[in-house]
Amino acid sequence: MPKFLAAAIQLNSQPDLERNMQEIYRLVKRAAEEGAAFIGLPENFAFMGNEKERLKQAKTLSASVESRLPVWAKEFGVTLLGGGYPVPAGEGKVFNRSRLITPDGKTAAVYDKIHLFDVELSAEETYRESDMVEGGRDVISCFSVALGVRIGLSICYDVRFPELYRKLAEQGSGLLCVPAAFTRPTGKAHWEVLLRARAIENSSFMIAPAQTGKHGDKRETYGHSLIIDPWGTVLADAGTEPGVAIAEIDTSALAEVRRKLPSLSHRIL
Repeated sequence: MPKFLAAAIQLNSQPDLERNMQEIYRLVKRAAEEGAAFIGLPENFAFMGNEKERLKQAKTLSASVESRLPVWAKEFGVTLLGGGYPVPAGEGKVFNRSRLITPDGKTAAVYDKIHLFDVELSAEETYRESDMVEGGRDVISCFSVALGVRIGLSICYDVRFPELYRKLAEQGSGLLCVPAAFTRPTGKAHWEVLLRARAIENSSFMIAPAQTGKHGDKRETYGHSLIIDPWGTVLADAGTEPGVAIAEIDTSALAEVRRKLPSLSHRIL
């Protein structure tokens, strides 16, 4: 399949599983009806709010995600990326997991977020993801028969580490996924430029479903779910409201860009 439509779902998830899953179903259905063959969900799609409460509910959240997403992928005949949800990891921690599901409802790949968001943006805004999340270890890519392209998985803060994406490119990935819940200040400063850089560096398409708006009492995210082509052109931008960014992925463009500008084959280090 040299061409297909891809959709990056943009959510305003809250600390309410059922409310979130109903909204996800509505937007997945909308994207599928618009012709999307690949649909990506953002990080924390099932629950976005107090981190201790998310840890407490992790078993319920993961069970709900892992039972419903395969059914939806089969119902709509799409490749569905569950962008990031908590899975119990033992010793009071969870994995921040992304799951890629094929149109027949089977799991093609599972990725646990490697780089954890431990930052102090200001005295009022500090994050310590490693307090409750166990970091993953494996770089994951998977060839999609349905889409005819190798897909590389990552999550949010990973986008600041170009070596991860270079490894995905070395594995043959031409479609890089960055489901995210970027903070408003870091998003405004860095979100688009980082995604475009990763796309350009690796001559790859980039799909970045994102969270947007306020979540619970404290969290606020940037939005702007993006789809970017291998030349670094933004093909679709969801803005700041919940919804869908949708664009055509022409896999023949991968070979064309890599022929015109073969930087991947010119590497010395």
